[in-house]
Amino acid sequence: MACFAVAFALFASPAFPQDDPRQNNDADNHNATTSQSRPPSRGEETVNPPRTEGNGSTGILSLLPADSVTDHVLKIGTQEVAYTATAGTLSLFGQDGAPSAKIFYTAYVARNRQSGRPLTFAFNGGPGAASAYLHLGLVGPRLLDFGPNGQDGTSPTLVDNPDSWLEFTDLVLIDPVGTGWSRAASDNVASNFYGVNQDAESIAKAVALYVNHNERMASPKYLLGESYGGFRAAKVASALKDRQGVLVSGIIMLSPLIEGQLLFGASQYPLGAALQLPSLAAAEMERRNSFSLKAIRDAEQFAMTDYLVTLAGPEPSGESARAFYARVSQLTGIPEAVVSRTRGFLADTYVKHSKGDVFEVVSPYDAAFAVSDPYPEFDADRSKDPILDGFTRAYGAAFASYARNELGFRTEMTYTLLADDVNDRWEWGRPGKNGGTRVQASATGDIRDLLSVIPSFRLLIAQGYSDAITPYGISKYVIDHLPSSLAAGRVGLKLYRGGHMFYTRSSSRHDLTADARAFFSEQIGKVQGE
Repeated sequence: MACFAVAFALFASPAFPQDDPRQNNDADNHNATTSQSRPPSRGEETVNPPRTEGNGSTGILSLLPADSVTDHVLKIGTQEVAYTATAGTLSLFGQDGAPSAKIFYTAYVARNRQSGRPLTFAFNGGPGAASAYLHLGLVGPRLLDFGPNGQDGTSPTLVDNPDSWLEFTDLVLIDPVGTGWSRAASDNVASNFYGVNQDAESIAKAVALYVNHNERMASPKYLLGESYGGFRAAKVASALKDRQGVLVSGIIMLSPLIEGQLLFGASQYPLGAALQLPSLAAAEMERRNSFSLKAIRDAEQFAMTDYLVTLAGPEPSGESARAFYARVSQLTGIPEAVVSRTRGFLADTYVKHSKGDVFEVVSPYDAAFAVSDPYPEFDADRSKDPILDGFTRAYGAAFASYARNELGFRTEMTYTLLADDVNDRWEWGRPGKNGGTRVQASATGDIRDLLSVIPSFRLLIAQGYSDAITPYGISKYVIDHLPSSLAAGRVGLKLYRGGHMFYTRSSSRHDLTADARAFFSEQIGKVQGE
């Protein structure tokens, strides 16, 4: 997932607390050839050697156990992938030589892997989101099943993931400091990690440590980030290049923040509103069971022509105004009276009004998803988000159970799925300077530089049509305005049914995995000269 406000896991709501999902009785026989922690054999991947008590860590860091290494087999169709899982921590140190933080990670490495097998580092967003979303929702060998309707977080179960990316890339999932089981040595030290640049530097250091300790410098290296994690991926790639001497082969961004000026508050301006409109139109099509690519293209055309021009001009009047507001209403499901009152600027009006007079609230994470309004007597939205605070909460407790019972990483420390304090304390500008805001956040320059100085670098952006947190129109706009000399054949946008976490839909998850497989295969072929 994501979060911004915290979406990105997400930029609009509080962090996800944890639920206690039902214990999965299949955990002990998940094709694991080793169910307990064991020392790694010679030549096997592990970043830190197993630690003993009294290793010098103090305070909260002393509660983190030794790395756990286990062997498993994943069945994907008729194929079997034997792999080694390592759940452990990477240590960061201050100038005084004392540990400043430990970063929790989970690595999945195919045994008997072929030369040139890619290595992908994945993280979520927030700021303040742990990697459990991507881990149990998309790429990992185990998948959290939310029941027949895909929305029941009360009794989720872990199953083998038929769409795991482990089929075509080794994986290292990273929890930034303050999330998951990653912790700073103290609360004061933690502030040194809560900012755009500080965060990118610490994740880049963790990536470099893993690569060097496991002799993976020759492996093609990729970054996968969701929401703020997409923005983070661009910053980490730059930090890896500039500070660690590590060049990445590509980045996959899911539902990313790329340009803050086009996202935060932008729907109050004509261009931002136009980039938002197609996602709201897609959501209305989903509600009516009338989704079609042709209708999406028509909405995109209207958004960037008549809609944009009308919003940029004087307030319409007479019959032209009525026709304009009627069309916007028909596209989005927002009552014509509401559209007229806002002059066509929709912003967050869809949250309370997309269902007309029906008392329901819509989730920004998927504007097609609605539940009964707990506060129908108020005009403004006062509800918890039905996705952010609904079934996806279960990812946190489910991962804690999985790590203990299947990966052998046993700790009494709470797994923090989404940390409000990290988001609240985040520095969007340079450390020590005031004035930096999330509106000024931009990854476009990083993308341009990576495309320019790494000729083989490629970027794939994947988004859900009905995501209103990070509307896909923004990513399309950014891509369209990259120099063609850099982007042609190297930057792509893929769209799927669903919202911000569109991979919770099995069909969209399957399609994304197929596109990711092609992305990796094409890159490997170019490197090998095929």
